[in-house]
Amino acid sequence: MARGAAERIPLGAQVGIAWLRSTCGVCRHCGRGAENLCPSSVYTGWDADGGYAEFATVPEAYAYRLPDDADPVRLAPLLCAGIIGYRALRRSGIRPGGRLGIWGFGASAHLSAQIAIAQGAEVHVFTRSAEAQELARRLGVASAQDTHDASPVPLDAAVLFAPVGALVPVALAALDRGGVLAVAGIHLSDVPPLNYQDHLFYEREVRSVTANTRADGAEFLALAARVRLELSIVRYPLEQADRALEDLAADKITGVAVLETGA
Repeated sequence: MARGAAERIPLGAQVGIAWLRSTCGVCRHCGRGAENLCPSSVYTGWDADGGYAEFATVPEAYAYRLPDDADPVRLAPLLCAGIIGYRALRRSGIRPGGRLGIWGFGASAHLSAQIAIAQGAEVHVFTRSAEAQELARRLGVASAQDTHDASPVPLDAAVLFAPVGALVPVALAALDRGGVLAVAGIHLSDVPPLNYQDHLFYEREVRSVTANTRADGAEFLALAARVRLELSIVRYPLEQADRALEDLAADKITGVAVLETGA
């Protein structure tokens, strides 16, 4: 498939695993439904092998049963990028009719934007990539502009997917009164000093995002089946995983990269 091309996908394909692999099930976080905050949580691809292999095992309770009739390559982005993006949307508190800003427009963001639009939000994208801006417009966002451009409207919520701490005050300044910024990255460069009046006053909030719960995954996959998300996929054979990582680091991928095992 050509780089940057988009295709419509059905939901499907056997058993899927997302990042969360196991939790203790008994701590106070697990008890209140926040298993992603469990101090004993374990993650596939981090604590256990699973990201760069033709086969992997996972505890049954942390796997998603999926239909058998779809291409796993087209399903793969939903099980990581899609689910964590959905978690970030939930953390932002965006509601139908609300105005959502998205900073960075890669794998998670281009899925999250479609979910937000399908749920009735008005989405505005901020990214330095001209190709990503074009993709965002094609997916139906209200506007797409450069990372540091002013928002065309006051925002009710925002999600920062780019791991750039310097964008935190930019996104906060774009929020309307009572707005929420969700920071979706696992890592983030240092955040510069904030000005209370410009960035936090009027009850603006900053929330971090940590992994996902199994409930997030189940909800997102059900939504994805109804919305029929459009994915921009760049495929790599497993033996070219190093090149895929290099391309990701160099911002050469518009959308999401998928490794094909050939199994």
